Amino acid sequence: MKRKKRLRRKEYLALERKKKNRQNKALTGLFLALVFGGTAATFLAPKREFSDRENRALQQFPKLSTAAVLDGSFESDYETYLSDQFPARDGWIRIKTEAELATGKDEIKNIYFAKDDYLIESHEGSFTTDTAEKNIQYLTTFLKSQENRFETGRITAMIVPNAVEVLKEKLPKYAPDSGESEYLSRIRAALPTNMWFDAASVLEAHKEETIYYRTDHHWTTLGAWYVYQAWAEQNGFSPAPLSDYTIEDLTTDFKGTIESKVGVEVVPDTIQSFVKKDLPSYTLDYNNGQKTSEDLYDRSYLETKDKYSVFFGGNQPVIRASVKNGSDRKLLVIKDSYAHCFLPFTFEDYSEVDFIDIRYFNESLKNYLEKSDYTDLLFLYNASGFAEDVSLAKLNS
Repeated sequence: MKRKKRLRRKEYLALERKKKNRQNKALTGLFLALVFGGTAATFLAPKREFSDRENRALQQFPKLSTAAVLDGSFESDYETYLSDQFPARDGWIRIKTEAELATGKDEIKNIYFAKDDYLIESHEGSFTTDTAEKNIQYLTTFLKSQENRFETGRITAMIVPNAVEVLKEKLPKYAPDSGESEYLSRIRAALPTNMWFDAASVLEAHKEETIYYRTDHHWTTLGAWYVYQAWAEQNGFSPAPLSDYTIEDLTTDFKGTIESKVGVEVVPDTIQSFVKKDLPSYTLDYNNGQKTSEDLYDRSYLETKDKYSVFFGGNQPVIRASVKNGSDRKLLVIKDSYAHCFLPFTFEDYSEVDFIDIRYFNESLKNYLEKSDYTDLLFLYNASGFAEDVSLAKLNS
């Protein structure tokens, strides 16, 4: 009897081993099918050049060369290519994020799931790179070179802090310091005297209000308005109170760049326009005559994912605003997209406002300035955008 039981036990264990081996083979096969099938599908599927959801160009198959292989750039670009072109990429991003949130994580892809439904980028490491340090030098050299061109007090550098710095109270407990405040202090110390504008203190005073979007990296029009008020007063103007503006909700369904990175359902944002009730007429000239417009809002973008481009139709190399207000002051703004909801306020006080996005501007900035008669200069960037921008060497070209 005991011998029969032992035989049955051995037979049972042998069957279990066979079953386990079949399961392991099936799982291995499924894993390999997903890996190689996904890779094969990546090559066979039509290639996408642009992601509307992420509002960025997608990596195409990198050019193979000995130099690219040896310096590692081919391998890096190839890995990005597989990720960017993976079939049903957006769905996989959402599934991955939801799975990580289910485990209790509150930071995914350097994005904090913060209080009050805010998604806040950590910008980890952005402020200590070689690029971040070089950009301080580029800006300092440029502003010093302009000191003799403009009257004292007519040059301003405004580096706007990001939500991770101003909305610290909303971050998860024990979130590390971003290093942004210390970086802004280094910029301020490097610049010529009286050129720095402290946007941080203005925003800090209004941090309980909606001065940053919950789903996007930009500040809101309200945040920009508060900073404009303080900056205009510093420049000798008397800015109008908020009651002098007509405030319109351009959209209540804005899901910005941060939402695109995590892919889960979020509470959408509202984009607002602030239009002064007696604002004089103006004309916009895009890219030296490419097109003209009498409305800074391109409402066609409200039907797209990239709703923030409702301001001026998104990033442009150069736009000139000619305003019929009788002012003898002309302003040049060198900026990133943080300036887009700030710029309309300047139409109250300057008869001409030109704004250049150095990332897309391929002329010589030095020659451009030589031909101009600007009375004021404003450099306006957000902190992480400034630290990460690889095109700022063009400031001194």
